Amino acid sequence: MTIIESAKLSGHDPEAYLADIFRGIHDHKINRIDELLPWNWTPDIQVPQAAA
Repeated sequence: MTIIESAKLSGHDPEAYLADIFRGIHDHKINRIDELLPWNWTPDIQVPQAAA
């Protein structure tokens, strides 16, 4: 739950964040794991936000 809330606080969609992390973590270098933290993460593909 903490990782989901951290993603929200960083302005990310938690579902998109987790999907992207899980999709690419298998070949991510262990010494660059900090890049996967919500406050450092940048999505590979920008998902358009629905109009409010």
